Amino acid sequence: MKRMTFPFSRLAPLAAALALAGCASTGGIAPQAQLRSPESLGLAAPVAASAQPAAPLHADWWREFGDAQLDALMDKALQGNPNLRAAQARVERAQAMTGAAQAALLPKLGGELDAQRQKLSANSLYPPPYGGAVFNTGTLQLAGNWEIDFFGKNRAALDATLNAAQAARADADAARVLLSTNVARAWFQLARIDDQLEVARRTLAQREESLKLVQDRVHAGLDTTLELRQSEGSLPEARQQIEALSEQAEIARHALAALAGLGNQPLQASPSLATARRLGLPAALPADLLGQRADIAAARWRVEAAGAEIRNARAQFYPNVNLVAFAGLSSFGLDRLLHSGSEQWGVGPAIRLPIFEGGQLRANLRGKSADYDAAVESYNAALLDAIRDTADQVSSSRSIERQQAEQQQAAKAAEDAYQIAVQRYKAGLGTYLNVLSAETAVLAQRRLAVDLAGRALDTQVSLVRALGGGWQPAAPAAGTDLAAR
Repeated sequence: MKRMTFPFSRLAPLAAALALAGCASTGGIAPQAQLRSPESLGLAAPVAASAQPAAPLHADWWREFGDAQLDALMDKALQGNPNLRAAQARVERAQAMTGAAQAALLPKLGGELDAQRQKLSANSLYPPPYGGAVFNTGTLQLAGNWEIDFFGKNRAALDATLNAAQAARADADAARVLLSTNVARAWFQLARIDDQLEVARRTLAQREESLKLVQDRVHAGLDTTLELRQSEGSLPEARQQIEALSEQAEIARHALAALAGLGNQPLQASPSLATARRLGLPAALPADLLGQRADIAAARWRVEAAGAEIRNARAQFYPNVNLVAFAGLSSFGLDRLLHSGSEQWGVGPAIRLPIFEGGQLRANLRGKSADYDAAVESYNAALLDAIRDTADQVSSSRSIERQQAEQQQAAKAAEDAYQIAVQRYKAGLGTYLNVLSAETAVLAQRRLAVDLAGRALDTQVSLVRALGGGWQPAAPAAGTDLAAR
């Protein structure tokens, strides 16, 4: 085979001319949305020392409540919840996409083996005796291709997948935080219902004692049938409240079992509001809120991925430059495929560039710019929602503390008034209606005390979620560029 010298030097001017003639314009297409800065959201100023947490949140923050039953239930939920597994599957898919994008930057090498028996046309390229005859042909060769990323198209695609993988990882972390806080909130909801159930049982026992007292006074001629019927009428109401709370408790147990992945398995648990320890949480909006929430980090990574997609779309306007090479054997007749003289090889550049795409490239760039604007506004919305959520929980936490202080005083006054009403009734100085009125105030304060205790713990858990649940950002994967657009 005659060796030919490939005129590479003559291709450079031609390639430059084609690049100038073929590149479509990207003018007039750019994203419009702007990321909100911490300063514009009032998060730049440092908070006072008193507003700092007593201790930083940890990933296993729920253990600070000191409830072994909650710890065990949380472990089951984090191991068996299908939503967490689905989030992890999305992480693995994103990582696979990153591997595919990385492969586009590397040379490719493939092998080829073809063996054919064919009849050559007598009226085509080959004259007789070859034309019209039947021959065996064979090819055995290696072929390589390397797309030289002059304009950064493949690098931008890789950056997009790397940022998308970071977003998927942050989404999985956010799902873990959401699940753990939902489990804790459901746990304390069940504790609140159980404590309310205990109050209802105490109420029933108290009313049964009152009924016995009224019956004794009726037998002694000190009261009439009116007081007896009033006392008897209060018992069905107390039993109905017990039944309603028992229903709520069963439903709450079902919710906890579902969160823990237990299905229809019985949930053996006896939570209590009184034994739960309070967490050391900030009393003001933290200045570093943006760095503590996985959902905000995921939204930011999506912005970076959308920016990389824009760079990739812009690079589509420029030529693709490939270096192509092959080397192998080819022959008429398979018996001569491995003989001397069957060698063949080739090497050279291949340049492809868009000349007329009917507006497809510009439409693609406009679409990617719109995607970027949507990602930015989603990020801004996530910031605003996180700030509102955290401010709400901080305000609620402060208010509940003040309400509990006032409620304790009101409860003491109601208990004292009830005892006085009972004593006056026993002494014949007051009516049973006075006892019922005083009892109603006592029961209302007991229920309110349980509700406030439950709200206090629920608000603490909600504040944990608003502060990110102890999440810490992982180190960025190699190749990411947070400043890139």
